[in-house]
Amino acid sequence: MEARAILVPSNGLLVGLLGLLLTGPGRLVYNLIPMLVLGIESSCDETAAAVIEAGRIIRSNVVASQVKTHAPFGGVVPELASREHLDRIDSVVNSALEAAGVGLDDIDGISATRGPGLVGSLLVGLSYAKSLAYAKRKPIVGINHIEGHIYSTVFENEPIIYPALALVVSGGHTSLFLIPEEGKYGTIGRTRDDAAGEAFDKVAKLLGLGYPGGPVIDKLAESGDPAAAQLVFTVPKMNSNYLDFSFSGLKTAVLRYVRENQISPVPSGAEPDHVIVDLAAAFQEKVILSLLWRLRQAARRHSPKTIILAGGVACNSGLRRAVRSEKLGAPVYCPSPILTTDNAAMIAAAGHRRLALGENDGFEISAAASLKLDNIVLDGYELPKTARYKL
Repeated sequence: MEARAILVPSNGLLVGLLGLLLTGPGRLVYNLIPMLVLGIESSCDETAAAVIEAGRIIRSNVVASQVKTHAPFGGVVPELASREHLDRIDSVVNSALEAAGVGLDDIDGISATRGPGLVGSLLVGLSYAKSLAYAKRKPIVGINHIEGHIYSTVFENEPIIYPALALVVSGGHTSLFLIPEEGKYGTIGRTRDDAAGEAFDKVAKLLGLGYPGGPVIDKLAESGDPAAAQLVFTVPKMNSNYLDFSFSGLKTAVLRYVRENQISPVPSGAEPDHVIVDLAAAFQEKVILSLLWRLRQAARRHSPKTIILAGGVACNSGLRRAVRSEKLGAPVYCPSPILTTDNAAMIAAAGHRRLALGENDGFEISAAASLKLDNIVLDGYELPKTARYKL
């Protein structure tokens, strides 16, 4: 049967049946269903809402950042983040609906982040989403924030061909996933200590570069000489079949280099000297080499049809260039910078598939600060009971 797009009512079961009828044997084509999905994201320090049509068209994408609030502390303060979410969530959602030119009655379903993240922040967005779903009798699905990052690539790329490999790099996560088919995730690597984005922030704080650390280090690295700062750091060897990461050793190497060379942090308002600039370039180069090493191994081991680079650190210009220039045997999908950081468009896109199948998590859904994405166990990647991982 030839697939064609039609308008559908806000009935979850009917939408699900249409999603099955409009596809060929063994395939589901969800983006043929022009549902309007309201996405809400509040996992950390961005209050975001978006309206997505047919799973791939951004009608609106509003993000209220809290960077100025948390910058004096060099990191996110959970209690302050929760309070700001409470203050902004209503206006952000209304702005997203207004920008999309729709009202709540026009929305077919709601998609909200339920984890992982800061539990107080998650509760604000999820509770607000549930209240809208209850008041307007709309289906609601809870989305894993990491899955949202993976779906951030759907707006500007061709449809993902499976199996796919996803490297998600952000302030709280550094993970490699093998995705044999849509909605199935197997973890093949994760950080055992600091996430890459967390290491960027800590090194930036050490050098007096401010918060968040990723953008400023990326900018300095463009004019720095990584060879001028010889950091003693090698990619850690881990006794596991997992393609794991570790960045605490690199952070320690930077600290040791600073002490041995008596480098002072950049004073507030001052420009960093060439020593700091070169050190930033050396640090970033080592992070990129570590990420590339594991990505290269994963691509050789699993021969994916598509490779996804997502998460806040995927905004790093050096990492983007390095991954795209690497011969990995598959096209690399990476979202534009504005979609790499936390946003609600990616949450709505991830929810579209489930809503199109008629799924509804209902009002009993709860926030889960340590929610895992992996829902399948891959042969050879069974997690040892004695191993300790940062999840």
